[in-house]
Amino acid sequence: MEVGYEVAVTGEEGCSTPKHGGCKISTAAAVCPPPPKKKRQSGGAKREPPENGYFRPPDLELLFAVPQRR
Repeated sequence: MEVGYEVAVTGEEGCSTPKHGGCKISTAAAVCPPPPKKKRQSGGAKREPPENGYFRPPDLELLFAVPQRR
C-alpha cells in the first residue's frame, strides 16, 4: 500500500525572515565602540639590588651542569 503526500509551498508559507520592526537590528549599533584603553604600567623605576646581595645556593650549578659524553 503506497501513501503519497503532496506539499505545496506558496510565497507566503514556509520559512522567511521576520520583517516586523521589533525584530530588526537597530542602526545605532553600526558604529564601532572605541578600543579599550591601555593599562598603566606600574613599577617602571628600577630597583636597587638588596644590601646583603642575592642568595646563591651552593649546589645551584649542579642542576644546570651538562654531563660529558664519551
